[in-house]
Amino acid sequence: MTSPAGSAPRILLIDSNVYFSKRLCDALQQQGFEVTASTQAAYALTMLEWNAPAAILCATNLREMGALEMAPILRADANSAHIPLIAIGGGGAGAGDQALLEAYRAGCDDFVDRRRAPSDIAAHVRSFLVSRQDGFQPTQMLTSAETDLSGNLQHLDLPGVIQMLGQARQTGALHINAVDADGIIFFEGGEISHAECGMLFGDEAVTQIVATCQGAVKGVYKFVYGATAAQRTVLRSATDLLLDAMREFDESQRDAEEGSENNSDQITERNSDLDAQLDNVEKKSL
Repeated sequence: MTSPAGSAPRILLIDSNVYFSKRLCDALQQQGFEVTASTQAAYALTMLEWNAPAAILCATNLREMGALEMAPILRADANSAHIPLIAIGGGGAGAGDQALLEAYRAGCDDFVDRRRAPSDIAAHVRSFLVSRQDGFQPTQMLTSAETDLSGNLQHLDLPGVIQMLGQARQTGALHINAVDADGIIFFEGGEISHAECGMLFGDEAVTQIVATCQGAVKGVYKFVYGATAAQRTVLRSATDLLLDAMREFDESQRDAEEGSENNSDQITERNSDLDAQLDNVEKKSL
């Protein structure tokens, strides 16, 4: 959440609903942001050349250009490609996940439901920007004072840890370090809400972490109670993700075994050829 020394991070808010915009501006200012409001996305884009904001909040239902249409334009310009774009749209029962996916596909960095309280949206924006700037701490850097639950994956495998946290309906961040995986999985009330592993995030990150850690001889996990993610990227259940990860692990094991068998057959063939050559040499020598 970078900004010039001594100044507050600036948010560019684009929404045609003046009443909603005013309430959200006040909430963002209470979170320590400076806010510039606009009712038109096309006009707001002209501001980026001389005063780039820390983030753009843009409604999806604007008449000419909304967040989904703005995203490709921002990403195509090197001067604006780095600016986070958060879409503001309607959710509703069963529609929230679909709206989030549409926002991600369009190139937005996050999505918030405009029916949430302005104070909640402002807190979400601040949490999102802090998370985007700081990222997550590597597992080994977390001290015992920062974690309430930790252990060795050799004694309790990762699926067991995930199921335990789910059954206990815990909220927090599970940091994992094993083999080539250094990742994090966020829980909200026992449900997985967000995950990161290398360049992967969301469902793919969860399956990658679990599949990589499966059967690991060395590995540690540390759980930080109460930690929350700035965004929700995991849309499937933990059970489905664990099953996918187990299938990936089994397939990789089978591929490795088949490769080993093929190598063994090739070695046997080479040994047979070598024996035949030695026999021919012995016969000629006689």
